[in-house]
Amino acid sequence: MKFKLVVVGKIKEDFYRQAIAEYTKRLSRFATTEIVEVEECFFNREPNKAQIDKIMETEAKAILAKAEGCLVALDIDGKLLDSVQISKYIDEQKQNYSTFTFIIGGSNGLHPTVKSKCNLRLSFGKITLPHQLCRVVLCEQLYRACTISANTPYHK
Repeated sequence: MKFKLVVVGKIKEDFYRQAIAEYTKRLSRFATTEIVEVEECFFNREPNKAQIDKIMETEAKAILAKAEGCLVALDIDGKLLDSVQISKYIDEQKQNYSTFTFIIGGSNGLHPTVKSKCNLRLSFGKITLPHQLCRVVLCEQLYRACTISANTPYHK
């Protein structure tokens, strides 16, 4: 099984990189993990709605070019699942897919074309997480899902 994270932008802070590295190391017992960063698009000044749409469309093309298998978008308006439900979803879907692509959009969100192509839109709640922290939470939840599935004592 493979987890592929297709994310917009780069990790800037070391402590986020270290946390992600720790969870991907732990995940290696259960699956391979690949993180693909696509370039975040910017305008030099405050963008208007048309420019934001163009940014999201450009990012969407880059995201979809890297996506494969079962596509899961992180989306504040997506489905709320607890850790056990995430584990069950992965277990059910791995009957059909060997790769799971988890998508985290840029600061403007995800273009509707990305959302429409996803098998699941997953929400971690109504709070807004910084994109870098969202990656850490996602990696931890993937590790937790795998430990639940393997019936190991990490999940309590």
